Amino acid sequence: MIGKTSSRLGRVIAPGVVNAVASRRNPAGEGAPPRRVALSRDFSLSPPVATPSSSSAESLTGVLERIIFLNEENHYTIAEFRPETGKEKITIVGPLPGAQCGETLHLQGTWTKHAQHGDQFKVESFKAELPSGVYGIRKYLGSGLVPGIGKVYANKIVDAFGTDTFRILSEESARLRSVPGIGKVRAAAIKKAWDDQRALREIHIFLQTYGVTTSQCVKLVQRYGGDAKKILINEPYRVAREIDGIGFKTADKIAINLGYANDAAPRLDAGVLFAMESLQEEGHTAIPEGDLVDYATAMLETLSERVSARIQALVESHQLVRQMAELAQSSTGVPQTVAGSLIQLPVNDRAEQRIADALIRLQRVASGLPPIKLDAAVAWAEQKAGFTFADHQREGVQRALANKVSILTGGPGTGKTSCLRALVEILKAKKVRVHLAAPTGRAAQRLAESTGGFASTIHRLLRYDPAKGGFTANDSHPLATDFLVVDEASMLDSRLAAALFQAVPSRAHLLLVGDTDQLPSVGAGNVLKDLIATERVSVTRLNVIFRQQGQSQIVTTAHAINAGDPSLPPAAGELTGIPPRNDLTFVVANSAEDCLAKTLALCTEYVPRHYTWFNPVRDVQVLAPMHKGAAGVGNLNAQLQSALNPHARGLRMGAVEFRPGDKVIQLRNNYDKNLFNGDIGTVTSVQPEDGTLEANFDGDVHQFERGDLGDMALAYAISIHKSQGSEYPVVIIPLLKAHFMMLQRNLLYTGITRGKRKVFIVGEPAAYAMAVRNSESKQRTTHLREKIALLSSSSSSTPWPHSTTSIESSAPVGSSAKPESSAARTRVSSPVSRRGSKTSGKSS
Repeated sequence: MIGKTSSRLGRVIAPGVVNAVASRRNPAGEGAPPRRVALSRDFSLSPPVATPSSSSAESLTGVLERIIFLNEENHYTIAEFRPETGKEKITIVGPLPGAQCGETLHLQGTWTKHAQHGDQFKVESFKAELPSGVYGIRKYLGSGLVPGIGKVYANKIVDAFGTDTFRILSEESARLRSVPGIGKVRAAAIKKAWDDQRALREIHIFLQTYGVTTSQCVKLVQRYGGDAKKILINEPYRVAREIDGIGFKTADKIAINLGYANDAAPRLDAGVLFAMESLQEEGHTAIPEGDLVDYATAMLETLSERVSARIQALVESHQLVRQMAELAQSSTGVPQTVAGSLIQLPVNDRAEQRIADALIRLQRVASGLPPIKLDAAVAWAEQKAGFTFADHQREGVQRALANKVSILTGGPGTGKTSCLRALVEILKAKKVRVHLAAPTGRAAQRLAESTGGFASTIHRLLRYDPAKGGFTANDSHPLATDFLVVDEASMLDSRLAAALFQAVPSRAHLLLVGDTDQLPSVGAGNVLKDLIATERVSVTRLNVIFRQQGQSQIVTTAHAINAGDPSLPPAAGELTGIPPRNDLTFVVANSAEDCLAKTLALCTEYVPRHYTWFNPVRDVQVLAPMHKGAAGVGNLNAQLQSALNPHARGLRMGAVEFRPGDKVIQLRNNYDKNLFNGDIGTVTSVQPEDGTLEANFDGDVHQFERGDLGDMALAYAISIHKSQGSEYPVVIIPLLKAHFMMLQRNLLYTGITRGKRKVFIVGEPAAYAMAVRNSESKQRTTHLREKIALLSSSSSSTPWPHSTTSIESSAPVGSSAKPESSAARTRVSSPVSRRGSKTSGKSS
């Protein structure tokens, strides 16, 4: 049952909701037909308008001059407003969803007095309309809201047409060519931009009570054009499927408001699929069917029997896949199913099946590497490096050479990099085609620097083709490689791993390198841990901290956290007490406000003053556990932007204004631009009149239109989850008890290990102890291990050659046997040449 900790899924819904599920009964009584909501055809196209909460509410009408602050989540706004009855601007505060500068607003609310800012008008409800006066029209057109019309052309157009401007734009746009500087092409562009903005405004007014953001409205208009509102009304659940960011909840609000029945099949189907996608966002690739029924029943407020029936219908229509939940070995060794089942989205079922198929294929086909004397090769690499490997390091290199698929795992300072460098040197000397890859650009860059080879992101290695909507490298067109090394493998979600594994040639080797104690992948799946748990892949664990690394407080603190030791690292009460030579310091903060102030001071004052070689924008990264709150990602970005980049004129998108010089992060994969989730860049220029900006990502400059900006955010502060696979010269981590929902050992461990030179933890000692003691990270439910077990059992009669040709006797893959002795290696080649060759087959 959901609400209890399941061994497969964990707690996915609050106990209070479970009680609601358990007590769910037909309110009309047993045997009575369930309550239905009649679908009305006579509905209003406008959202309900809130009414003033007090009889003393006053009315104001005027022009919205300037938005000072906007919280896009709840639409709380602080703005300058010019009442039509006077010339003095006033400050208005309150929710103003969709309001734009230059619009005429009819406000209902009350006057209040702020202790610091004086008189303010608190808005309780409002109605927006296009401005009718010349001043408001100039303000509206010149705000940059209509691409192609900046302040200069706004003034020219309004000078020509006055209060008739909007009618001319809508009905007689050809007359625009009479305005100086506007020719045929510009007139057509302005007309199109005006029509799009009209449609966008109409959609925004309709959706403003449903929490739909400006960027989502832009996507609606881009996808559906003038039909956007009609499609929203007639097929709201279609919009939830097709428009990124407008999910089931928003579509459901619209549908219920329009009169859709509570138990209508389209609603239940969309709700079940949304439940699957929601649980997928928590990392699950499979859900116990009973848990899914309970979860969806509570969310949809319907009967569990109806949900079960719709799940069955979705399985029959191949929109869901049903799997057996567990596997048990019989006396004959053949896997048998036990009671229960798992439900998967087809995309996750396919991804896991492809991983399993590729793993079995690689392990069943003999290696294509030339013969290598393992002991001689490692000894040669040691001599070249100038030091002797520890036993586990030597074992890791040998296992990677001896096994077709292997895993090397360990924490910071345990020698993973030394192993990789030695392995690459050996393979280069044997003229083996080696490819190095990592999930993120920064991780790939670090891998290249540490090994001396060429490394790329996995997406670039596989070469995504936007026209085909898939990777060029695949099972039909595999990579031209003999040995593939993938670093930061804990970040591999099931879909990316499937694409990667499929593209590995059958005779090639695959080495996955990662730290299993870090956070799991952002996407669904638990690939690295699942592969280790199968006991069918050779695994080497490095657990010894080397002497030179043991002097690093970052390394020792990371291992102490991993061991569950809540002892506070070297601490300081104030910034003046920070030990200058320590590479990690805990800065004590007594409140959220104190934490925020000290975090800002570290970024803007302490680091630039004491470490002049660090750039506070480029080299300092704030990593926050949560997005909300005073020390959350959202507020930190607003404060840091104001402090580090305050003056430049920018392009506003909802709550955020992007300015030249801002550090930004890409939030979703954009294959057309070859940009991926987590990539960090810098805004180089902004064109508010055109609604576009340019940003530099690792030397590549890309142009972004207003509709793209919903996938971009400021990156002075980012979440710890978004930092996976990256390293930064200076890391600052705010840590408060208010973050208790996210205070987990692996989260803190991941954050600290992102720091390369300096790490500052700013917060409450009790919050640090809470995080270290909380080792119960959320368990992910997957079906990958079962798929591998089923495939391996079906092919158990066929041996899996997994070793190189230089080894005739070796332990079975995944066995606990020690590395092969030299006596076991009866067929050997000549020692590795000291004359290395460059890595061939570089990735694109």
